[in-house]
Amino acid sequence: MASKISYISCALLVALFVANYSGCQAAKEVGIYELKEGDFSIKFTNFGASMISLIYPDKHGKLADIVLGFDSVDTYQNDTTYFGNIVGRVANRIGKAQFTLDGKLYKLVPNDHKVNILHGGPKGFSEVVWTVYSYKKDSHVTFTYDSFDGEQGFPGDLSVSVTYFIIGTNKLSVKMIAKPKNKPTPVNLALHTYWNLAGHDSGTIFNHTIQIFGSKITPVDENLIPTGEIKDIKGTPYDFLNPRTIGSRFKELPDGYDINYVVEDLNPGRLKKAAVVEESVSGRKLELWTNKPGVQFYTSNMMDNVEGGKHGAVYQRYGGLALETQGFPDSVNHPNFPSQIVRPGEIYEHIMVYRFTS
Repeated sequence: MASKISYISCALLVALFVANYSGCQAAKEVGIYELKEGDFSIKFTNFGASMISLIYPDKHGKLADIVLGFDSVDTYQNDTTYFGNIVGRVANRIGKAQFTLDGKLYKLVPNDHKVNILHGGPKGFSEVVWTVYSYKKDSHVTFTYDSFDGEQGFPGDLSVSVTYFIIGTNKLSVKMIAKPKNKPTPVNLALHTYWNLAGHDSGTIFNHTIQIFGSKITPVDENLIPTGEIKDIKGTPYDFLNPRTIGSRFKELPDGYDINYVVEDLNPGRLKKAAVVEESVSGRKLELWTNKPGVQFYTSNMMDNVEGGKHGAVYQRYGGLALETQGFPDSVNHPNFPSQIVRPGEIYEHIMVYRFTS
């Protein structure tokens, strides 16, 4: 896998920074773009650079869409639950919607409890139309976006690229790159896909078995803002070092799971496995690798009977799970967390690899 990822890295840097990249479409209309290899099919839209479906067979060969979402692209433009979006400029929360960088205080646009900022603000990267830079159905789609200085309060112009690749049998790679043009800025992009391996409309995810390769979390306060601690979770309801069902200790957490895990880094500088999810009835299994230090495990606690889902589905609370690889939430306000500051001349790079089996 390492050699393949190296190839992807070079290819995407060319795609982002060389003007005459082969296949460039520079399309800005909102549309749907499919990647397909056999029975493995994934669809995206350039609104929010979003993943809108992933069709994969179960152990009996029956196909199902395992990504929650909508039939119409128009519905994504009115959605408030971040279905499948790329979120940023800074994913997750920043406390009090402000931070200080190089001695200057930056005040952001709050959209969480009217105080904090969540997923980049009320008009973050999930709420804009990305340019379709390059598209080849059996290979990849690249979306780009130019974020301007002061957008949602963040400093500096920022060029962003997200490429979705099929990189092998039933493997999907997601590569996010950002390059500040003129000012240092925090960057923390994340993919906010909701998964249900039994099928997007199959009820709760309580019977899914999950293993998360993190022995520590970053605890949060009542508004889900990190306290700054890094806490061991052995023996607690957050402990998924050994696989168990999501519902097995759910009653001990009345608000569900919505927490950042510190991903174990056994091979610094290389991709590391963040999580494995299995659903026993369908036999489907998802494995996730990343180069980022954290993964947010979220059990759709605030998804309260969302209407208008695919084929008329109504998505109930706990109907999907999200695994958002990321930098730690609110890192800009916690010097002990890994820094998210990217300066001109530096490149932010975030890689995710999904492998599906059944």
